[in-house]
This record gives sequence, C-alpha cells and structure tokens, in this order.
Amino acid sequence: MSKVISQETFDDVVQENVVDFSMTPSEAKEETIKQFEAQGINLVNIIKDLAINPETGKPVINETVAKIQKHISEKSEDKAQLTELLAILDLECQKSLAHRVLAGKNGAHDALIGLLEQTLAVETLEIELLCKCLQAVNSLTHKQPDLYDPKAMAVVLQLLALEDQLEVACLTLQWMQKACIMHEMNRQSIMASNAIKVMKPLLVKDNPRLIKELTAVLRFLVLDDDIRVEFGCAHEHARQIANEVLLQLVELLPAYEDVNVLADLLLTLGTLVVRQELCTVIDDAGGLKIIFGIMENNLNEERLNREALKLLRALAGHDAVKAHIVQQGVAPIIKQLLETHQTNENIISAALACITTLTLRVKEHSIAFFETGIAEIIVEALRLHPKHKILQRNGAWAIRNMVSRSRDQCETWLSFGVEDLLNAAMAEHPTVAQDIKAALRDLGCNVELREEWTGKAEKKIAA
Repeated sequence: MSKVISQETFDDVVQENVVDFSMTPSEAKEETIKQFEAQGINLVNIIKDLAINPETGKPVINETVAKIQKHISEKSEDKAQLTELLAILDLECQKSLAHRVLAGKNGAHDALIGLLEQTLAVETLEIELLCKCLQAVNSLTHKQPDLYDPKAMAVVLQLLALEDQLEVACLTLQWMQKACIMHEMNRQSIMASNAIKVMKPLLVKDNPRLIKELTAVLRFLVLDDDIRVEFGCAHEHARQIANEVLLQLVELLPAYEDVNVLADLLLTLGTLVVRQELCTVIDDAGGLKIIFGIMENNLNEERLNREALKLLRALAGHDAVKAHIVQQGVAPIIKQLLETHQTNENIISAALACITTLTLRVKEHSIAFFETGIAEIIVEALRLHPKHKILQRNGAWAIRNMVSRSRDQCETWLSFGVEDLLNAAMAEHPTVAQDIKAALRDLGCNVELREEWTGKAEKKIAA
C-alpha cells in the first residue's frame, strides 16, 4: 500500500525550500516532488500547480484567504487592497476544482459571506466591492454547491432586493445557478424561502441580460440531478414557479426580438409546463399565436425553433390544447421548418417528434399535416440522415401516427420510397427496430415479427 501525505505537509516542505534554501517557487516544487517520490510517497492527492509567493514560500490562495479574514476582523478601510485580494482569489479559484476545494477548506466561503454581510450593512453601498466579492464567490461555488448555506441564502435575498443594481443582480443569479446544480437541498431551501417572489419583479421587458440569468435560475430549480437524494421535488418546484411567473413569461415573449432571449423564454416555459392546467394557462393567454409568430419570423434560427418545437410538444400533452395547436395552423410552419433545415439533424428530429405528438390518435390532425405535402419532405429527411438513429426513430413514429388512422395515405407514402428507407434504417439501427416495424406494419408493408420468447406448458392445454 503506497504512502500518502497531506497538502499541508507538501506546502510546508515547499516553503522550507523557498525560505531556507533560496529556491524559486518552481525549483522548490520540483525539488519537493523529487524528495517525496524518492521516499515512495504517492502524490496523486496533492495540488502541485499552486501559485507560490516567492517571498514567504506559502501558497497564494492560502495567504489571500487569510488576508481577507484579517481585513474583515479588523474592519480595515483599505478598499483598494481588499479589491485586489478578491481579484486574486477569483483568479485562483478559476484554475481548477482542486483550487476551489482548497480555498473552501481554508474558510474562503465564510470569509466572503462575512464580507458581503459587512458591505451590505453599510449605509452607502460599495457596488464595485460587492461585484468583486460576488465574482469571487461565483468562482468558489462553481461545481462546489455544498458550500452554499443558510447564511448565503440570507445574503442572496438581501442582494436581490437591491433596486437598480443590474450587475449585482446578475452576479447573484449566477451564484444561485451554481448552488442549484447537482444539489437538491439547496434547491429546496431556495424554494422554501421567498426567493421566487423577490425575483418576480426582475422579469422586466427591457433587460435581456437579466432575463437570461433569471430564466436560467428558474430552470435550474426544477433539475433532478442529485444522486444523493432518492426523490427530488422537481415537479412540485415547477408547479410552484409556474403559478407565480408563467403568465409573466408569456407576456414577455412579444417584448423581445433577440433570438437568444426568446429561446431562453421558450425553453423555460417548456420546462415549467408539467401539468395540464398549466398548458391551458398558456393557451388562454394567447401563447400559441405568439409562439407561431416567433417561429415564422425566425425560421432560420436553429436553437429558437428547437425550443419552440419542444414547448409545443409539451403543451400538446393536453388534448384540447393539442387540438388548438393544429387548428391555429402549426402544420404549415413545421413544414417550412423541415424545408429550411433539411440538413440540420437536431431541428429535423425535434420537428418529427412534435409531429408524432400532435398526430397521435387524432385522424383530423394527421389529415391537416398530410394536406400540406409534408410526407415527401419527411421521406427526404430520412433519406438525407440514414446514420442518425434518433431522427430515424422519430421519423418512424411520425409516419406510424399519421397513417394509423388514415390508411388512404399509405399509397402516397410508399410512392416516395419510404419502405426501402425504413428497412435500411432497421438494418442500420437494430435498437429501434420495433419502432420502425410499427411504421412498416401500419403502412401495409411486409414485416417479419419475431417471437422473442416462447414458454412451454408443463401440462398440455386442452383446445
């Protein structure tokens, strides 16, 4: 079994080489590594690329945290030095997760929270200092959400309540995003506070950057990515957030022309629509016509249309809303998208999935799509992307749903050569063979159905 040492022991030897033997930091680290490796010590757990102060021989990150803690305890008035220390800490934390963990172990998080509390307690706010502190805490919390605690939550609520401070608000929202990723308890603590009500006034019509950061927080609050928790609250969080801000998000759609902002809003709406009554809220607010208008005006935008298609698919979970989507003219728009993005696998795949949902078990919807001449375009898409498994599967689903209750369409589909394409896809992608066979079956083609398992009765069953 190999021997190991602590980071402190390694740093002490580096410091000794710098101070006692007048080595440069790089020479001291190289010599230290040689010494320990010669003793058979495994250095896999050691951070070897820490920046070292050439005068003291100590790691810069340790010294910086200690100086910030001293500054707080002494309530020093030297803002310039403090700003410089925060910039150094921010830079060091950006280097790697190992650097951030070391900073956290040395009390960096508590120091930054204490500094934020101290700064917020002053009558005249030091905005520059607040921003530098938030940048540092953002870098520190990245992929280290366990640091986020009730004190941090209290500070976040104070920061969000500040008026007319765009930079502070955006950095605070970024901090919340990092706290939410892979941490269910943090998400639950944010939802248990009044954070959503505090954030609601920030959903304004003239600030794209704020909308981008805020919608990201709303989406991250409904993640379910923490393997340490058996059951998350993503669905309940989505319901609670939707009840607060869903209508407001729909009303923001006509206010923006920036495709990135629109894509973020559509993605957020699609994430929050987890219940049937929420689908009707968007429909009743005129959301469908707004979405169609956005799609028609931005046919060439890949991300925006992909998110719009996902949202429509989510809304179609409600049968009445699904009927309204088709009745209000979505079929020609999806046809145009397929024509415009024939070479784009992502858009084609999303469009085919949307068609699948909209035509499921509704003959009238199938006819509406078929009458646009979309069949030939779908077949051409399958021909252009034979190697894309998900696209081929979604295409098979769309074809099956369109013809299953409209068998009069089969002849047209077959005339475009869809049978050969589906058979080739089945050979190329055996894992989705059953989906493709379903489409071939409903098209009236010959399909070999193989019985996967046959049981044998112990006693003969009478006829």
